Amino acid sequence: MLLGGLSSAAVAAQPASTLSLQGVSFQVNTKGAGSVQQLVVKAKENGHAFPVVKQELLGSLTGSEVEDLNSDGRPELLLYVMSAGSGSYGSVLAWSASKGRTLLPISMPDLSGKLAQGYMGHDQFAVVETTLMRRFPIYRPGDTNAKPTGGTRQISYKLVKSEAGFLFKPVGDTIFQ
Repeated sequence: MLLGGLSSAAVAAQPASTLSLQGVSFQVNTKGAGSVQQLVVKAKENGHAFPVVKQELLGSLTGSEVEDLNSDGRPELLLYVMSAGSGSYGSVLAWSASKGRTLLPISMPDLSGKLAQGYMGHDQFAVVETTLMRRFPIYRPGDTNAKPTGGTRQISYKLVKSEAGFLFKPVGDTIFQ
């Protein structure tokens, strides 16, 4: 359970694990120590391997989920990353398993405009049904990193097709006091 009691319909697991959905299995591993690690993602479907994804991971892997976010019969893998340091800035690495047995990257837009107001990290992520939810405390001017006073912002993202593949599009936000 993440996000203050919101439960996820997705299959959730701890980092460095194997997750499966709709006949596709994903194996997620990190190698190395400290704030820079090597991320390795392997996927298989019906015994056929997808090309392996290897990339540098800046921060630490804090969670992973797999869900069919756009209800197209193909699962998406989401990895939650927390940066090093006191800000603990969160990010999402995600891929969609294509019918052609490749992992298509899903881009996550940077926070901007009103969605970024009062943002100083400490993110939480979870899939709720077919929506990616992001929550973080809101900092007012003068707040210390340990004492935000502006409540909590929750942003909802939907997976949409883009020219380059897929992206998470913010579709709403709510502020809780």
